[in-house]
Amino acid sequence: MRLHGFFRSSASYRLRIALNLKGLAHDSAYYRLRAGEQRAPAYLALNPQGLVPALELDEGGVLTQSLAICEYLDEVCPDPALLPADPLARAKVRAFAQVIACDIHPIQNLKILRRLAGLGLSEEQVNDWAVTTIEEGFDACETLLAEQDGRFCFGDTPGLADICLVPQLSNARRFGVDLRWPRLQAVEAACMALDAFASAAPEVQPDAAG
Repeated sequence: MRLHGFFRSSASYRLRIALNLKGLAHDSAYYRLRAGEQRAPAYLALNPQGLVPALELDEGGVLTQSLAICEYLDEVCPDPALLPADPLARAKVRAFAQVIACDIHPIQNLKILRRLAGLGLSEEQVNDWAVTTIEEGFDACETLLAEQDGRFCFGDTPGLADICLVPQLSNARRFGVDLRWPRLQAVEAACMALDAFASAAPEVQPDAAG
C-alpha cells in the first residue's frame, strides 16, 4: 500500500496510527500542502478533492477520507479491532470520532483558514477562529468521555476515537490552544506511550525536515 499524505496533516496522522496499530506495511508519498502540491493533476487523478490522505491499495484502487479508510482497514484486517463489537458502543465511538473529524478539524484546516484570510480577516482573527473551534469541540469531547473508564477513550485498548483525538491535540498545540482537558490529555499520554502512536507523530516523519 502507499499512503499519500503530509506530516502535519491531522487526517494523514490518523491513518499512520491506524496502519501502525494494524501492523500493515506501506510506503509513503508526500505533498507540501502550503505549496499546493496536492492540487497537481497527477494527485487529483487519485483524489479529485485534492486533499490528503489517500491510500493506494496493493490490489488496485484508491481510498479517500480518513475515517472511511480506517473502517475499511478494520474490515479487511480485524485484529486488533478499532471499533467495539457491541452496536451501541460502536455508535458512541463513531460519534466521538466524528466530533473531531467532522466538526472540529474541517473548519479549522488550511483550506478554510485561507478562505477566511481571503475575506479580509487578520491573522489574529483567523487564529482565534481556529482556537475557538478547537476549544468548543474539546469541551464536548471531555464531557463525552466523563463516564468512560480505562486508559484510552473507550476502555483499555486504543481505537478509532483515540486515532482521531491524538492528532487533533497535536493540531491544538500548533494554534496555541491552552489545553485544559485532563481526561483528553491522560488518554493522549497513554497513546503516546505506544510505538504505534509515537512513530506516527508529525515531527518524526521523513517529510518533516523538508
